[in-house]
Amino acid sequence: MTRREQERRQKTLEQIAARHLFIETLATRRSDSLDFHEVSVWGVKAALKEAYEAGRRDAARQRGHQKEGK
Repeated sequence: MTRREQERRQKTLEQIAARHLFIETLATRRSDSLDFHEVSVWGVKAALKEAYEAGRRDAARQRGHQKEGK
């Protein structure tokens, strides 16, 4: 995975965490009050579903690029 792909993946995860879990950053801040969050199960479920779908879209896009390269 390239650096650009890693950065894009990180940005996507951070957006999902903010949208569904109300977590402003996924960076470790070495403070219990900042690094541990109380979240709803429906928020976790929604975040997991969105992350799964993002992965499916990315995999499909990568397969499309591989077919084009052949």
